[in-house]
Amino acid sequence: MNSLDFGMVGLGVMGQNLALNLAEKGASVAAWDAWPDPVDRFNAATAGANARAFKAMADFVASLRRPRRIILLVKAGDVVDQTLAALTPLLEAGDIVIDGGNEYYRNTERRAKELGARGLRYFGMGVSGGEEGARHGPSLMPGGDRTAYDELAPVFTRIAAQADGPCVTYIGPGGSGHYVKMVHNGIEYGDMQLIAEAYDVLKHVGGLDNAHIADVFDTWNESELQSFLIEISARIFRKTDPDTGKDLVDLVVDAASQKGTGRWTVQEATEIGVPIPTLAAAVDARLLSSDRALRRAARVLSGPAPSPDAAAPLVAQVRAALFCAKACSYAQGLSLLAAASKEHGWALPMAELARIWTGGCIIRARFLRNIKDAFLKEPGLANLLLDPWFRGQLAVRQGDWRTTVARATQAGIPVLGMATALSYYDSLRRERLPANLIQAQRDLFGAHTFERVDKPGTFHADWGTTK
Repeated sequence: MNSLDFGMVGLGVMGQNLALNLAEKGASVAAWDAWPDPVDRFNAATAGANARAFKAMADFVASLRRPRRIILLVKAGDVVDQTLAALTPLLEAGDIVIDGGNEYYRNTERRAKELGARGLRYFGMGVSGGEEGARHGPSLMPGGDRTAYDELAPVFTRIAAQADGPCVTYIGPGGSGHYVKMVHNGIEYGDMQLIAEAYDVLKHVGGLDNAHIADVFDTWNESELQSFLIEISARIFRKTDPDTGKDLVDLVVDAASQKGTGRWTVQEATEIGVPIPTLAAAVDARLLSSDRALRRAARVLSGPAPSPDAAAPLVAQVRAALFCAKACSYAQGLSLLAAASKEHGWALPMAELARIWTGGCIIRARFLRNIKDAFLKEPGLANLLLDPWFRGQLAVRQGDWRTTVARATQAGIPVLGMATALSYYDSLRRERLPANLIQAQRDLFGAHTFERVDKPGTFHADWGTTK
């Protein structure tokens, strides 16, 4: 007893796989779960390995060497608080507790203060990559006490994905690790929505069947659009249902669920004052998809009937549109991170964030290397779209982007993500927006005042007269 290196609390899919990853990379592992069946399954799966699961939490804690290092992978929210209430009385000053779930960063900061008062070091660590990533190498986003991270880093660098180095870095203090994971997931929402829209346009405007779309996605995955999500989408289009022989994707109910990280991202952006319209549109699209009762309006609302036309030019146009919209989506997420870093004093390593996302995580993609290079060249880059490389890429593709949005609109195909990304891009490049009218309206009905372009100061007008 008192000899095992790491503890794992929670033996669901992610917890079990990360525990196996730890054991495989040389760390001895103790595990615990509130239910006996996961404990039995883990012990059966790890027979002979340097890992053991316990049914009694006290036995689990007693098996760990000090300072104890314990990872929680349980449901966010109340379950974390309940688990900590049972666990922390068994711990001692100097022990490290790492919440590896998708937790709201303010909860992480609250818990860090509460546990810090007892001498415990609390970490919030984003873990991205799903089941496969947890087992073979995730992207890790740890934030909290720096001295604790220095103790954990040798193991974290071994279990993380390897892409231009280990896909882990110290994010910053407090809840910064969970904040970065939250925005990562917001970008993921945007990426998935944009890919779904590309599929929708190819299918219903271009008339492509699933096999053809799979071939298109395979080709795109060898290009500047290479990414994990493009790769798995091609696999999805080729999967047939063994019972019916039909393409399985066509049998999936068109209602996308969510766990909350995308919604948190939008809420945080609103609170901090950063526009992320494409990420917000992705959340809205999921809400619309899930409200099937509302979408019965399809029976009474009129619209154009899609009339498939020549696919060849459309494929190239959608490819360009997808790239441009993805760039805007990432730019919005990174702008939120930069603003939050300044707001909270976190000093987030922007180039490093792009680097650790190049492997292991769900949003891994080829052009993250270009994002990393952009922030290495200019750490204080105001917006990713101002980087010379991205600026040039969007300049040559924007014609096809605009055509894609127009063709989809004319065919009655919703492209919330692509359209809001385009409007975001156009808003950035316009020297004058129609907000002058909005501010004039505010001054008329609420005397909120306004500034003028021709002289300094704050003004209020009597809008009831023409002079």
